[in-house]
Amino acid sequence: MKIIIKSGHIVNPALGCEGNGDILIENGRITRIRGGEGPAQDIDLQGSRVIDATGLLVLPGLLDMHTHLREPGFEYKETIKTGSEAAVHGGFTAVCCMPNTAPPNDSAKVTQYILDKAEEAGLCRVFPIGAITKGQQGIELVDFDALCHAGCVAFSDDGKPVMNSLIMRKALEYSRASGRPVISHCEDSFLAEGGVINEGRISALAGLRGIPAAAEEIMIARDVILAGLTGGRVHIAHVSARNSVELIRRAKNDGINITAETCPHYFSMTERAVNIFSSYAKVNPPLRTEEDVEAIKEGLRDGTIDVIATDHAPHHRDEKDLDIDSAPFGISGLETALGLSLKLVHDGLLSISELVGKMALNPSRILGFERGILEEGSEADIVIVDPKEEWLVDTNAFASMGRNTPFAGCSLKGRAVMVISGEKIFDMRDGGGV
Repeated sequence: MKIIIKSGHIVNPALGCEGNGDILIENGRITRIRGGEGPAQDIDLQGSRVIDATGLLVLPGLLDMHTHLREPGFEYKETIKTGSEAAVHGGFTAVCCMPNTAPPNDSAKVTQYILDKAEEAGLCRVFPIGAITKGQQGIELVDFDALCHAGCVAFSDDGKPVMNSLIMRKALEYSRASGRPVISHCEDSFLAEGGVINEGRISALAGLRGIPAAAEEIMIARDVILAGLTGGRVHIAHVSARNSVELIRRAKNDGINITAETCPHYFSMTERAVNIFSSYAKVNPPLRTEEDVEAIKEGLRDGTIDVIATDHAPHHRDEKDLDIDSAPFGISGLETALGLSLKLVHDGLLSISELVGKMALNPSRILGFERGILEEGSEADIVIVDPKEEWLVDTNAFASMGRNTPFAGCSLKGRAVMVISGEKIFDMRDGGGV
């Protein structure tokens, strides 16, 4: 099959270039990229599916390196199929799924189950992340070699911190040998125990137990020291606090092998969004102060924070409709991430190329993938985005089973309208889609 994407604004941060042009896809691979303002006059259009991308952005497929697909074990929250559908609707052609399932992904058997389910769904690529410790109990390391051979692309006990520094040291030593990063959920569980929102004035006024920013910062400081000791590769998950950004900035300046991510909710909302009568803004780490939000934005702008990930955490409505103390942490984020992140471009904080770097190229490089780039000879892995489309977040239209988002009813600008993955085309325009 031959596909021609015609007259789109092609953004290719890996090559440091962007501009109007055309892309020819044959049998699932990019065979020609032509720049220029005019149509692809020297490309034979006969027998091709022509996609008119005039006024649209043509980007490398987005990669979410931090998502929760819940399967196996929690299929009432999400399945690999529904999570993959949500990813495609959000412009993601690949996601990395965290291991806190039931059972956790701490064995080759669970890894293979995830890969088989993803293949059966036939939507986006799904890359499993293996647990650091057996059962995510923080006591005994998993068989890293077996999980690597099974297909795990990184290791994390996300959802739980690795409190034992010796265990984390050994994990980082393995990361150095394998080249696969350790993704750290940085939280001192003793400081954070029982907390539901950010510790501060609002938690005090609401009479709710708070989670101090120090719970995150202390563990980042520890992991920076351990990464320096071992030479291992540590990636800091879901950065939320001002001093966390500064710790990572200093570590990078000191040559520590560290990368970091944040999520759209940490640069789009503050703790003021928390409603004691609703748990939809309850997330871990919690939404923090305006000063923290500005620090996160500056970290994105100056490159301290490498990646924007979703931390997509779908929950059943019956769970999230409990009181804020009882409800689980988490926001369903795959379908709103691009729209929220494009605001950084509309506001002039990032260029579109820089944003694509943080949502496609950088996560690919951190994980060692050949993705996030548009080049002749590569597999077609493309998202087409309408940067001007204004839309309201309607959770009833979500592909995800998780409708738990504090952004319901918000107006966003910019949306994925088509995803191309190999020979598969997903067209979200006019009510279409996956």
